[in-house]
Amino acid sequence: METPPLLRMSGVRKRYGGVIALAGADFDAEAGSVHAVLGPNGSGKSTLLKVLTGVVRPDAGEVLLEGRRLRSRGPRDTLAAGVSAVYQELSLIEDFTVLDNLVLGVEPTRFGLRDRRAARSRALPWLERFAPAFGGRVPAQERVGDLDPGERQVVEICKALVRDPRVLVLDEATASLRRAQVRVLFDVVAELREQGVLVLFITHRLAEIRAVCDRATIMRNGRDVTTVTVSDTAESELVELMSGGPAPVAAHPGGAAAGAGPAGGAGLGAARGSSARDGAEAPGAAEAGRAGAAPLLEVADLSGERIDRVSFEVRPGEVLGLGGLQGQGQSELLAVLFGARRRAGGTVRLGGRPVHPRSPKQAVRAGFAYVPGNRGVQGLALGRPIVENFSLPSVGRRARLGVGLSKRREAEAARAVAERIGTRYGSLDDPVSTLSGGNQQKIVVGKWFPTEPAVVLMDDPAKGIDVGAKAEMFAVVAELAAAGAAVVLGSSDDRELVEVCDRVLVLFEGRVVDEVAGERLTEDTLIASAMHVAGENGAALPEPATGAQARRAEAAEASDGAAGGAGSGGADSGGRPADETGGEGGGSDPARGTDGGAGRSPSPGSAGGPHQASASADTGGAA
Repeated sequence: METPPLLRMSGVRKRYGGVIALAGADFDAEAGSVHAVLGPNGSGKSTLLKVLTGVVRPDAGEVLLEGRRLRSRGPRDTLAAGVSAVYQELSLIEDFTVLDNLVLGVEPTRFGLRDRRAARSRALPWLERFAPAFGGRVPAQERVGDLDPGERQVVEICKALVRDPRVLVLDEATASLRRAQVRVLFDVVAELREQGVLVLFITHRLAEIRAVCDRATIMRNGRDVTTVTVSDTAESELVELMSGGPAPVAAHPGGAAAGAGPAGGAGLGAARGSSARDGAEAPGAAEAGRAGAAPLLEVADLSGERIDRVSFEVRPGEVLGLGGLQGQGQSELLAVLFGARRRAGGTVRLGGRPVHPRSPKQAVRAGFAYVPGNRGVQGLALGRPIVENFSLPSVGRRARLGVGLSKRREAEAARAVAERIGTRYGSLDDPVSTLSGGNQQKIVVGKWFPTEPAVVLMDDPAKGIDVGAKAEMFAVVAELAAAGAAVVLGSSDDRELVEVCDRVLVLFEGRVVDEVAGERLTEDTLIASAMHVAGENGAALPEPATGAQARRAEAAEASDGAAGGAGSGGADSGGRPADETGGEGGGSDPARGTDGGAGRSPSPGSAGGPHQASASADTGGAA
């Protein structure tokens, strides 16, 4: 009789409104193995594992653990069953000590009171095992808020291990770790494998998959495609399986000038002439005009939290995409430009003038607009009337211009914008929450029309809306671009980037590693570049400069020894050393991935093993 796998997930389905996250996915994994779950953005890999951990409740399907059905009402049940997870988003309480965080929810008790000695003996072995990741110390009594981001992530990993899991989920858990910390984690993973623990691993770094994983399941469009043995599968084959087509080599287009639109590319640039502005000039002429125009937005060596010396230019009417796997600094870059996060270095010029907005209010006055993907939290006041939501960004501008404010004037202005962008509504006095998701998102975009923005920053704006609503929303974006705005669009959907953008910058760990345009602007190229696939000779790809960076580098060489160019080891343009963090409040940059100098961990098995499991509160939280 065949022994069932430790974990089996069958026919798992999950839908969010019009978006199908999982479409009948199946997944098997064996005890004592490290199993990667791979796929492009939106493939369903994280959703599948969140179903396993109880964070997401599926619409259909079942989960079997050791042949028995796992009936989970939430993370507490799955923890009790032996499934523990580590996410990139932390579940720690910053004002608590490391020790208190590790045992939170599973505190040992004696005579009804907390047993601190037992808690220490339960958590301390894992802190000692990970001591090299803390620079050789054991920070049991240190406050979590005083640790750097990489060390906090290590605490999160220890917290999952204290629960003695039979299945450990690592969902982008290495994203904020330095190389030395990753080495310690991988040594521990090897020990867990020997002890029969199943480790499920999601990462955007293919080199990590090859270093630690035994098998990999590839997902696309909410379905499992295949499962392969990692040692028998080339990186290019993994990318081909993820994209559904031949894997191109990710390399920078030599000689491509920043700001130049695609040569004959499709997408929004090719569609503007018909769908967005009837009777306008032909697409080719429009692209040529944009290429000859002076840059409207110029960004040089911009650094901040999770972004590292990013440079690019955008011309009037151009749509520049920000691609790469999620969590590579795209959202942080847009937030820094909009003044919502602190800038640590670099310069931004708008229309040739330097700008440094320190708040969203200052950014709006400078000419920026911001369209978030999380419209319910950042884009709209859901409980307020439609008319107020239309008016919010521009009411201050009208007041400064001396235009008297009245309910009638606000309603007229809102009605004009609603008609212009095709918003369907009952009454302008209705709460905006009564509208469909697509109409809500059109308001998030269209409310900026009266401010006449020079630059429109968009952070995954089509997330969670259906195909028809997405097309209507991007028609609004096309109109903004046709009016001369420069659009910077971050998206987790590669197809969206291909269809909408003139160029796409691919970000990897906070840096621009590729600029894709013209015939190279395909989903396959974006996936290969996002995964940082090696070239044909097997060597790691160089980190290519954008056109703007390349021109500055050439100018630096011509000036015979000009120092401090983009990517140098010196100080950045903000006067900070290149090795220093860009994040708020100090600490190491979580996206840099540089070696922090910690020594290699002891050999596997040198520390105390896992401890007795018990039910606990949620350690992960929805990502």
